[in-house]
Amino acid sequence: MDITQAQRELLSRLTPLYGEREAAQIGDLVLENITGKRKIDRLLNKDVLLSPVQTDIFHQYIFGLSKLQPVQYVLQESWFCGMKFYVDEHVLIPRPETEELVEWVTTTTAATPVPTSPVILDIGTGSGCIAISLKKRLPDALVHACDISPEALAVARRNATTLGAEVDFLLLDILDSSQREQLPPLDLIVSNPPYIPLKDKSTMSPHVVNHEPHLALFVKDENPVVFYQAIARLGQERLSMQGAIYAEIHEDLAGLVESIFKGAGYQTVTVRKDMQGKNRMVKATR
Repeated sequence: MDITQAQRELLSRLTPLYGEREAAQIGDLVLENITGKRKIDRLLNKDVLLSPVQTDIFHQYIFGLSKLQPVQYVLQESWFCGMKFYVDEHVLIPRPETEELVEWVTTTTAATPVPTSPVILDIGTGSGCIAISLKKRLPDALVHACDISPEALAVARRNATTLGAEVDFLLLDILDSSQREQLPPLDLIVSNPPYIPLKDKSTMSPHVVNHEPHLALFVKDENPVVFYQAIARLGQERLSMQGAIYAEIHEDLAGLVESIFKGAGYQTVTVRKDMQGKNRMVKATR
C-alpha cells in the first residue's frame, strides 16, 4: 500500500462516519503521524510504500476511528500552543479556546506588575496543557498544577518531562477545603474546570460523551458553578493582594460566574469572549 492508496482507503472508510471534510482532516492527521511527512511532502512522495509496521499501525488507527474514537485518542497526541501533547482517555482533548485562555494569561502577566517569579496554580490540569504552556511562556514562574485523577496526573507528568517543563503536580480535590490548605501562597490561579451540567449531555457529540472523561466535563445540575465557588474561596485564602484568577467558563453561565466572584469581594471581574464571540473566559482580581 502506498501513500495515495492509504489516503483513498481512509476517505472511503471515514467519510460515511464523519463527512467528507472532517474525514479529509482526520486522514491528514493519520498519515502525518504514520509517515512523519507533512501534506506537501506526502504529495511529492505519493507513490512511496508504507512499511509493514506502518501498515499495521494504519489498520489499528482505522479500527479505532471506525468506532468513533476521537482521532487525538487514536493517535495519542494533540497539539496545543504549538506543542505536541500525549493524550489518552483519562484526560480531556485540549481545545483552541483553552489556548486563548493561556494567551490571555501570558499577555496580561507580561504587561502587569507581578513578582519576578510569580507562583501559579493550574486547577484540574488534565493533560497539563495549561500549566506546561504557562511554564514554557513564563519560564521564571513557579508553576503548580493539581487534579483529582491520578491517571490524569500521570499523563501530565509525562508531558512535562517530554516537553521539558518543570511543574509541581499535586493530587488534590479542590472542593475539599482541608486539602486546599496544603497549597502555597499564589499570585495567579488558572483553571478550565468541569462546568457542563449533566442535563446537557444529551445534546453533545457522541465523540465527546462516549470517550472523554466525564469527571473533567460534567457537574451536577443543581449547582453547575460549584468549582467557581471553590476557586473564589481559594483565591480569598491564598492569592496575593495583586493576584488574579483566570478561568474558562460555560457561555450560558457567564453571568452567574461573574456574580460569584463579585459576591466574593473581587475588585474587578471581566468576562471575555472567545474567537467565536462566546462568553468563555473570566478574570477576577483582588
